[in-house]
Amino acid sequence: MPRYTLQVDGRAEQVDADADMPLLYALRDNLGLHNPHFGCGLAQCGACTVHLDGEPTRSCVTPMGAVGTRQVTTLAGLGTEEKPHPVQAAYVEEAVPQCGYCINGWIMTAAAFLKKTPKPTDAEIREAMTGLKCRCGTHMAILRAIKRAAAMG
Repeated sequence: MPRYTLQVDGRAEQVDADADMPLLYALRDNLGLHNPHFGCGLAQCGACTVHLDGEPTRSCVTPMGAVGTRQVTTLAGLGTEEKPHPVQAAYVEEAVPQCGYCINGWIMTAAAFLKKTPKPTDAEIREAMTGLKCRCGTHMAILRAIKRAAAMG
């Protein structure tokens, strides 16, 4: 079984895995990270989203062999309790979470989107978040939080 050295949240991590094993499994099962989450396993819900070199990526369908030397950032690596990412801070301020299962995908996608589009319109935000699922129905609070994060810069 090949050994991979992943760059996860600024640390080098060793993982023994087959090349076709999903990155999600390595992060959760091998490295014990609590985010991202397993949702659908088909890249349709977004719960598994991480950043690969800053790009939001569905880790449930990303094979280990495709990661290479790219930087993997999880929700835990986006910010800290002392210095949260603006999207994380806005989620708290807008009291977005209900069950919290989908938050990983929404925050990781929003953070990458705002980096490329720092002053988005409402329509641009809705378009960028297309494909993410929230069963609790907190979509309006999520959109408010993303707008708040954009205003925070």
